[in-house]
Amino acid sequence: MLEPHEVQRALVITAHPDDVDFGAAATVANLTDRGVEVTYCLVTDGDAGGFDQTIPRPQMAQMRREEQTRAAKEVGVEQLVFLGFGDGRVLYDLALREALSRVIRQVRPQLVITQSPTLDLGRIYASHPDHVATGQAAIAAVYPDARNPFAYPQLLADGLEAWTVPEIWIMSPLADPGPSIHVEDVTVNVGRKIRALLCHETQHKDPSGIGTMVRTWMTANATKFGLPDGSAVEAFRVVETR
Repeated sequence: MLEPHEVQRALVITAHPDDVDFGAAATVANLTDRGVEVTYCLVTDGDAGGFDQTIPRPQMAQMRREEQTRAAKEVGVEQLVFLGFGDGRVLYDLALREALSRVIRQVRPQLVITQSPTLDLGRIYASHPDHVATGQAAIAAVYPDARNPFAYPQLLADGLEAWTVPEIWIMSPLADPGPSIHVEDVTVNVGRKIRALLCHETQHKDPSGIGTMVRTWMTANATKFGLPDGSAVEAFRVVETR
């Protein structure tokens, strides 16, 4: 696993605005606190989200971009890339792999954080088809695509040299603690995670319960992974690619 000093740049790839804030925002705050330059890559604008059917979908897409931009600032992130794929229509295909490979070669991160590529029927909300397709494409973009100079010749033509990402963190692992699980103590940044989530105003019918829900999840994770009472944790499956 990478040592903290080995990570200067990190790239977070998710399907929708707010996915990173549910899955990894407190960890992102830890990273930026350590001086890591973090970039968000949003595959969709979340135009199929929300509850208000009177809002035109192009307007919803713009609102969600603005919400994610505000949420990113809560955890120290200023750089966001929106790819504009259709919400609810994300496919694991070469078009998405190439788009993500382009972003990886532009950002040149040591670490990529993304969603699980596995359909889990026990956690159907986390297994949204867009999440699964994004996780699959992000992993394929890390290995083998972005590091292969012969993949997507147009990227080289655009001056984007091959780049090897040595490590991927997959959000919300379900496995028991072990060598492939990274447990991030985020106790000091739970409040920032909650503030980031509350930026997504179009997505919360009742925002008053967000803080309690998040703290309950994260303290339960801390207990599961053996941290002291009062701790909060975000956990990741680690995939080494070097």
